[in-house]
Amino acid sequence: MAAMDLRPRVLLVEDDRQLGPLVAELLGTDFAVTLTADGREGLELALAQEWDALVVDRGLPRLDGVLLVKSLRAKGLATPVLMLTALGTVPDKVEGLDAGADDYLVKPFDAEELAARLRAMTRSYAPPERGRLPVGDWELDPVSRILSSPYGNRVDLSGTESALLAVFAREPARVFSRSELLALAFDAGDTPGAVDTYVHYLRKKTDKSVIRTVHGVGYQLGGLA
Repeated sequence: MAAMDLRPRVLLVEDDRQLGPLVAELLGTDFAVTLTADGREGLELALAQEWDALVVDRGLPRLDGVLLVKSLRAKGLATPVLMLTALGTVPDKVEGLDAGADDYLVKPFDAEELAARLRAMTRSYAPPERGRLPVGDWELDPVSRILSSPYGNRVDLSGTESALLAVFAREPARVFSRSELLALAFDAGDTPGAVDTYVHYLRKKTDKSVIRTVHGVGYQLGGLA
């Protein structure tokens, strides 16, 4: 019988053909690393399996790292994320951290520092209490996919409905285009028409005011009383 691998499980999403395999090899002493070079595949793997940490490059094919992390957080995934990037300005770092990354490392970096940061992240990580998001006077729990009123009413949402509403709730002042919402809350292969369909579903389950249509641009969070 093979011995159980007790190393923390890390998903590395890095498209550099030389750097990706090298980092995976260098981390292999302390971590069980799975490498993918594609942003969309990284999103699917992150959601399909349990990981102790994610290492995500910012510039990825098919789905960039910032959108990947935003999509994971919108779907309720709380696994620690360390973002790798060649962009080291303060605004770039702020954008990555605001997207939901827990740490940020600028290329070129030392593999020992990356390993040390991952050890710290995996030591301190514990699944958080419910991270509720305000939707007007209501609250959305992205993990249980329940939208609750202050009076005890509740609406059960599907996974896609909850992910879509969470995207709006995390940035209530922002107007999202259909293409942005498609990348953040939907599966690969879905079309922009799916965004309109699920906006309709959310309005039908709650109220027309929950999501505002901004003509010629897209959608924005409304509110519920």
